[in-house]
Amino acid sequence: MFTPCERYPDPRVHVIDPKFEKYRVNNAAVELLATGCRWNEGPVWFGDWQCLLWSDIPNNRIMGYYEPDNKVFTFRKPSNFSNGNTRDREGRLVTCEHATRRVTRTERNGFITVLADSFHGNRLNSPNDVVTPSDGSVWFTDPTFGLNSRYEGGVDAKQELKPAVYRIDPVNGTVEVVIENMLQPNGLAFSPDESMLYVVDSGTNPRQIVQYPVTNGKISGEKQVLITCSVDNGTPDGLRVDVDGNLWCGWGEGEGSDGVRIFDRTGKLIGSIDLPERCANLCFGGKGGNRLFMASSTSLYALYVNAQGAGI
Repeated sequence: MFTPCERYPDPRVHVIDPKFEKYRVNNAAVELLATGCRWNEGPVWFGDWQCLLWSDIPNNRIMGYYEPDNKVFTFRKPSNFSNGNTRDREGRLVTCEHATRRVTRTERNGFITVLADSFHGNRLNSPNDVVTPSDGSVWFTDPTFGLNSRYEGGVDAKQELKPAVYRIDPVNGTVEVVIENMLQPNGLAFSPDESMLYVVDSGTNPRQIVQYPVTNGKISGEKQVLITCSVDNGTPDGLRVDVDGNLWCGWGEGEGSDGVRIFDRTGKLIGSIDLPERCANLCFGGKGGNRLFMASSTSLYALYVNAQGAGI
């Protein structure tokens, strides 16, 4: 159960390493913006709309939060059991869909363009999370989670492809595998200079956050394990990177671990944010770009921080 902050600084925001102190706003508290959902995912901020969009997967809808009026609304229903969302370099919504097993783009006129739904003639599994670096390409993860249950849109349980990370070329639209040595690739994000790609592998036990060097839009080196999670201390899901290179990770499933954990670029834990339920994914946004939106199991939370997200 969520209770408003009664004293400052908010005791739910923990400075584990002194270097995190500068990112905490001492008179800002965790806020509950919306509740009554079933499983929230994929938040993305649209500054020109002053609006956040996120997926409520089991309810088959994309929700919206309009910041100026503090109002919540339904943006799209049905959403084909959408999961991850991002914004491309032209400001359009890019969405991972479980039910249709595809990645789509919403054009400015509302028309839906299919960016990827297959690879070498085989259907994708269930695209999960998606990012768009500065070269205009689209990178997405394709684990099998969405095939496992009708609760999250699995209407056809047949797996045709090995889980992988894909890249969609910005010029010709071709789809290529960029990473295929992961068990269940999940959340992903680029470092501020896009020289490193971070990916959560949800198939390892315990889960890992791994990194791959990137050169000219291509994976250019071997996988390195950045963070290995404790079996009894929770697991990561989605993640974002701030302009200083810190990783802000949605976290949960462990004893007292629900919320967000923040790591520096070396993988050292420097801070955490407690929530009453697991946080699946998060993003930076708000008018100043310094508001952290946290899509958690049934609710959407927010916290002002002294950090801004890398990229868009």
